[in-house]
Amino acid sequence: MTPADLSQAIQAAVSSAVEAGELAVAVPEHVTVERPKNRDHGDYATNVALQLAKAAGKPPRAVAEVLAERLRGITGVSEVDIAGPGFLNITLDTATAGALARTIVEAGEAYGRNEALKGLRINLEFVSANPTGPIHIGGVRWAAVGDSLARVLRASGADVTTEYYLNDAGVQITKFAASLQAAANGREVPEGGYVGEYIVDIAKTLTDAIPGVLDLSEAEQLEVFRTEGLKLMVAEIKRSMDEFGTHFDVWFSERTLHDSGAVEKAIDRLREQGHVFEQDGAVFLRTTDFGDDKDRVLIKADGDKTYFAADAAYYLSKRDRGAEVALYMLGADHHGYVNRLKAIAACAGDDLNRNIEVKIGQFVKMLRDGEEVRMSKRAGNIITIDDVVEWIGVDAARYTLARSSTDSTITLDINILTSQTNENRVFYVQYAHARMSSLQRKAVDMGITRSADFKPELLSTEWETDLLGQLGEFPRVIAAAGELREPHRVARYLEDLAGAYHRFWDNCPVLPKGDDEVTDLTHARLWLVEATRTVLANGLTLLGVSTPERM
Repeated sequence: MTPADLSQAIQAAVSSAVEAGELAVAVPEHVTVERPKNRDHGDYATNVALQLAKAAGKPPRAVAEVLAERLRGITGVSEVDIAGPGFLNITLDTATAGALARTIVEAGEAYGRNEALKGLRINLEFVSANPTGPIHIGGVRWAAVGDSLARVLRASGADVTTEYYLNDAGVQITKFAASLQAAANGREVPEGGYVGEYIVDIAKTLTDAIPGVLDLSEAEQLEVFRTEGLKLMVAEIKRSMDEFGTHFDVWFSERTLHDSGAVEKAIDRLREQGHVFEQDGAVFLRTTDFGDDKDRVLIKADGDKTYFAADAAYYLSKRDRGAEVALYMLGADHHGYVNRLKAIAACAGDDLNRNIEVKIGQFVKMLRDGEEVRMSKRAGNIITIDDVVEWIGVDAARYTLARSSTDSTITLDINILTSQTNENRVFYVQYAHARMSSLQRKAVDMGITRSADFKPELLSTEWETDLLGQLGEFPRVIAAAGELREPHRVARYLEDLAGAYHRFWDNCPVLPKGDDEVTDLTHARLWLVEATRTVLANGLTLLGVSTPERM
């Protein structure tokens, strides 16, 4: 019996009590069932009686008594106690608790998936670094967190479109082209331009690929370096994302917003909503009505449209393409964008509490031998995604960056993340998976396979019941991670699960030794091991981390 099964059983008990006239309440759409910290309080606990008491016009303990009587008659429930003001503590019989292992193994990759966000259409934009250089370490964090969040959201039933916004219009692209042009001609990079080996590399690639480009006029050269240099840089970004295991459904070009007239149309739509005004020859959006610190310029007095105008058009584009939620994941230097983006949504007539979400990620540092690493060989003044992958690998980077809340600064210690110790948390979790895979291979070598005659009641020790309890929590953890937009919950859960497995391993022999016989307990524990391996694999996959069978 999973926690979801038990939740439904409690709902049915409430419904039955209502039909019998014992309770006059509305049957709750969902009943929360949690694993109590103190195992003396049973396998699961619920506060449903406290929630229903006011509507029922009864003390919580009286409501709990009504429900407890019905729950005691459910197959698989061995005991129901009432604690405190009206909590229901529920204990399952060992056969019912142990049967979860078979449920998980038979569900396979589907175990943990749920419908908490069923049908919700989310546009998830992350990374979106300017295409003027390699992805830096801040973008690497969002590559790990954003991709993991997309997987978690989909596992909870959401319809997710992942998107990378290419800022391929504006002054920064002109500076990028001018930097390439200067490097190709052997000149100093102009003030405010881009530096690093990658600029020299791209410039050489273009001059080799386009003979005679340096014979063109300065203006013609600049346009070639703008167009072709941008293509090469975007291709490089896509390559690094692919190698990092991060996938985007849409690569959205800012330039298309201008070329298609979408920016002008967006301004007209916001004007129709009554939030656009003119002052001193410029056109403004009155964002201060919705929490912004100042009204934002859409069109400057000289007629040029601002980046903010493109931001407005981009938000409306997401909504027009069917997104119920536009979820932005922005870097640590973008705190000022939160209110202005939400103000755009409000000015467009949308619900600030539903249609737009903005997440800000904090800074990332890297250490080697206790010293902070600051420089990249290729980019000069930043650490790039390729540096991170070279130093610690994709798995360590993705797992470590995704395992912490995004509102906290994180440090990647190269020495720790390349070590095979428990301090290296991705190694700790992956090693547990490899250990289970090794055990399965050894069982095959001994001619032992899981018997179809599974006796779950044999999984009765404290280490087995603890492990089963952890396994039962997996769907709830995924649902919470999706609803709260916190994929780090999955990583922390996997570490707890790995710990429970290591304790089980230390105390519960699985395979017979010497001349010992294969017993029903051997088979039962093999089911439990495979169930645990399945959940670890499913969780690591949600984080985009591999599941090694040997380490």
